[in-house]
Amino acid sequence: MRLSETFIDVWSDRLLSVLRIVAAFMFMAHGGQKLVGFPVAASHPFQPFTLTGCAGMLELFGGILLLIGLFTRPVAFILSGEMAFAYFLSHAPHGFWPLVNRGELAALYCFVFLYLAIAGGGRWSVDRLLRPAVPAPAEEPIGARVARQVR
Repeated sequence: MRLSETFIDVWSDRLLSVLRIVAAFMFMAHGGQKLVGFPVAASHPFQPFTLTGCAGMLELFGGILLLIGLFTRPVAFILSGEMAFAYFLSHAPHGFWPLVNRGELAALYCFVFLYLAIAGGGRWSVDRLLRPAVPAPAEEPIGARVARQVR
């Protein structure tokens, strides 16, 4: 086995966790702004039963769950849908290109969260701690495999 393959095997699951943590931390800032005016004051007061209010709650509380890696797959799937909805509702009507309609973040979050919905939370997640350990399959002797195929 080459060193590069060993490096990739060791770090790919860890960097999946780093991607999840960093994306969730940055995403939480959007929800914090909408709900409590932190880290930057919101442009209008928080109203819970509006699209912005619902988005803020999903962003803050979903971001917290993603940050710690709890219920990663379903939360990431819901947040991916929220970002697709935000893109098509708020950005796409202003032009086709995300750079023009200022929808780059919504599109990027949508696909990062979609990836996390499939890949999971990675090595450093609460999901991994709660998952029961699966024993590695026992290696079957070659003779047993051949005998079973002959029957």
